[in-house]
Amino acid sequence: MRETTVVILGGGQGSRLFPLTKNRSKPAVPIAGKYRIIDIPVSNSIHSGLRRIFVLTQFNSASLNRHVTRTYRFDTFSDGFVEILAAEQTDQHRDWFQGTADAVRKHFHRFKYPRTERVVILSGDQLYRMDYREMLARHEATGAAATVAVIPVRREQASNFGILKIDGEGRIVEFFEKPCSPKDLDAMESSPDTLDKLGFADRSRSFLASMGIYTFEVHALETGLADEDAIDFGRDVLPRMIETHPVHAFIFDGYWEDIGTIRAFYEANLDLAGPSPKFHLYRSGAPIYTRPRFLPASKLYDCKVHNSAISEGCLVRESQIDTSIIGIRTRINTGSVIRRSVVMGADIYPPHPDPAVAQGVPELGIGENVVIENAIIDKNARIGRGVVIRNEAGVANEDGDCYYIRDGIVVIPKHGVVPENTII
Repeated sequence: MRETTVVILGGGQGSRLFPLTKNRSKPAVPIAGKYRIIDIPVSNSIHSGLRRIFVLTQFNSASLNRHVTRTYRFDTFSDGFVEILAAEQTDQHRDWFQGTADAVRKHFHRFKYPRTERVVILSGDQLYRMDYREMLARHEATGAAATVAVIPVRREQASNFGILKIDGEGRIVEFFEKPCSPKDLDAMESSPDTLDKLGFADRSRSFLASMGIYTFEVHALETGLADEDAIDFGRDVLPRMIETHPVHAFIFDGYWEDIGTIRAFYEANLDLAGPSPKFHLYRSGAPIYTRPRFLPASKLYDCKVHNSAISEGCLVRESQIDTSIIGIRTRINTGSVIRRSVVMGADIYPPHPDPAVAQGVPELGIGENVVIENAIIDKNARIGRGVVIRNEAGVANEDGDCYYIRDGIVVIPKHGVVPENTII
């Protein structure tokens, strides 16, 4: 395999995932009880034989940096690494990253090793499995300067993505970033003949959407980034490059979910708790890597658990858990009910005695006789006894004293405290 460097884009401020991104970057947000979102693209890269990995971020990067440093330590005799690159001021650039292409441009001198011939660019907020070697093989076979991974989507989804059209050889001939008007959508819809050549019988998925996953020849990437006004790959670099370089599509038809919003993040987690999840964590040959914590097995005392995933180090007493994700070190006390919720757990076990409790603050975790439905409880939250969180009024968006509601989902922020008998 030719020398390839991986660049994972950590995203900007992550406002669509707020308040989960209030104190951390998007790739550092916990998922599936024990992982971080960044573990998905890093694990895919490692399983694809790609071990020179940079992660670009600029907002709240301390948590991500700590996780990466503690998790990804390659052999002393290997040149593999996972390195965080935050936005920085230099003599050439004194402003923040302005977009995806701008972020890569400002660190390009670090990616351009003497031996680097290709750069694979990934997004840091997606849930999927992909062997990038298949994309790289397609890229090499077509002689492309750039290759874009694409997935077929429905018309109602198309306005959320960059949509492209290809010719009979798979070369991209048109690229439109987030078409919204009916006229633009009609123009970007793939023909039945194109779908037949791709082997897609489902005519409802007639738009080819960019997944934000790219492979570039390093010289082509350097040329595409030469214009300082080109700040985004989908809006600027790729539409210009298809006019001057061979840019091809790599068709992916597996499970792929952009988890950049609270609703998408919530639903992706709950799907993981089900009996037949779309994304499988149980693959011995291709595990999702994360930081080993050496926690004890979870203990459940007289509980009822249905379609849920419970991580290590939890203590659950006489409670009901239904269709939920329970994160590491979670404590759930007697009489509590958790339904269709994501509880992220805690970073530490509380000391005994807990000085916060002596000051009238609830214990770390979920107190007695608590009801939580359709919610996300971020790490280190303290939920007092008798609390009810279920958003019965169906509020779509709201900021409360100790909570946020986004897309109808109640979110208790990291280190949040909900006093006893509060009703949300």
